[in-house]
Parts: sequence; C-alpha cells; structure tokens
Amino acid sequence: MIEILKLPSLLMRRMYDWTIHWSGTKSASWALFFIAFVESSFFLIPPDVLLIAMILGNPQRWLRNAAICTMGSVLGALLGYLIGWTFYETVGKAVVEFYNLQAGMEMIGNRYEKNAFLTILTAAFTPIPFKVITIGAGLFKISLWMLIFASLLGRAGRFFLVAGLLRLYGPTIKKTLDKYFNLFTLIFMLLLIGGFLLLNLS
Repeated sequence: MIEILKLPSLLMRRMYDWTIHWSGTKSASWALFFIAFVESSFFLIPPDVLLIAMILGNPQRWLRNAAICTMGSVLGALLGYLIGWTFYETVGKAVVEFYNLQAGMEMIGNRYEKNAFLTILTAAFTPIPFKVITIGAGLFKISLWMLIFASLLGRAGRFFLVAGLLRLYGPTIKKTLDKYFNLFTLIFMLLLIGGFLLLNLS
C-alpha cells in the first residue's frame, strides 16, 4: 500500500525534473499555452505546474510566461463556453460525467442565478475546476463578455501572483520544493481533489 501511495509523487517528481530540463526551450511556451487552453475546457492538470517549472528555470521571463498562461486559459474558457452553449449533449455532458460533477453542474446553475460574475471570478482564481464553470457558462447562457472579463481578472490575478512570488523568492522556493517535494505533491493533489469535492458538496 505504501508503495502504491508513492507512485503519484514519483510520477510528479519525474514530470517536474523533465519540465525543468526543457522549460527554457521555445516549445515550452507553446506547451504552456496549450495546457492552459485545454485545462479551461476539459483537461485535468492545471497549468500552474508548468508555469512554476518554467519560471524556476528562467525567472527573467516571469511576466511573459504569466501572460502566455493567462491568454491560453482565457481563450480556453471560450472553448468551454462553446461546448456548453452548442455541444453540451455530445461533449459537455461527457466531460461533466467523466469528472463525476453532475451535482456540481446543478449547483453552478444556482450560483449563476445569484452572482454569475463572482462565480466565474472565484473559480478562475481558486482550485475549483474551471472547466466546469466555463462549460456551465455556455449551458446557462451567461453573458460571453462577463465570462471573458471575469476569467481575465481571475486567471491573471492567479498566474501573475504565482509568477511574481517565484520571481522574488524563486531560489528559496526551489530549494524548499526540492527538499519537500513529496509533501508539496500531496498538498497539490489534495487541493485539486478538494476543488472537485467543493463543487459536488456545495
């Protein structure tokens, strides 16, 4: 059992080392954009993982990488919106069922009725699964401009905050991350799972 629990940490460790190795290449920017894009509509892993690795590898590009991450995520939100608006029965429902968030989607509809802007903004900044929020925005016919504005504020706030902290305290953070990598992996996984549970239990 202990060995099984160690597998996620081992895989994350290899992914981290591999990302650090090529994070300074030209393809890294495209990878960051792509992951940020698909995470906003259907992909599981948030782009913060790659963003952190790239800034630790090259702190001078923190503004550029945060901007790429934000742009990819906001454009990905438009794809999620399109899925919810036009392709919910064929694609959107499959995404929601894959993450077992049927109850969460009902809750999102209620939240949108109360305060759609705050719902999108909160999800964009926190570990709440953003993909379900963007798909729900299309399904419940939320204003597209509201989605864009709230997503831009939330995602930019999150990614630029992460990037700025890494720019200021990068060496210290990298040293701590290397030393306590398994612990940070566990915290990351708990936050990710917690975001999904929050949608289902709210």
